[in-house]
Amino acid sequence: MAKMNKNKVNWLKRRTRIKKSLGVLGKYPRLVIFRSNKNIYAQLIDDNKQHTLLSVSTIDKDIKDKLSKIKGKTEKSKEIGYLLATKLKSKKIDKFIFDRNGYRYHGRVKALADGIREKGIKF
Repeated sequence: MAKMNKNKVNWLKRRTRIKKSLGVLGKYPRLVIFRSNKNIYAQLIDDNKQHTLLSVSTIDKDIKDKLSKIKGKTEKSKEIGYLLATKLKSKKIDKFIFDRNGYRYHGRVKALADGIREKGIKF
């Protein structure tokens, strides 16, 4: 196993603490965010059945050409939020838990959440 640095250890601790504090795991699906340096990924997971209901990212082929016209990672994250909201509406999912996965709620994570809210989905 590779040696973990201090930041990785702190991130893992924060991530597990947040998952415990959500408290309602299993009642509703969980929207998990992963943020890399270039891309952002979001997937809706059903913890009871342990499978992914839907996923959206900046590397999806169906939205890749639309995102190439947008400059800035924050704006791309907002567009991913719009796409996720339309997929949630088509699957008729209105309640879910937002799991920010240890990331602070600002920047790209906040832009994704705001994109979902602007399409009329509350969480």
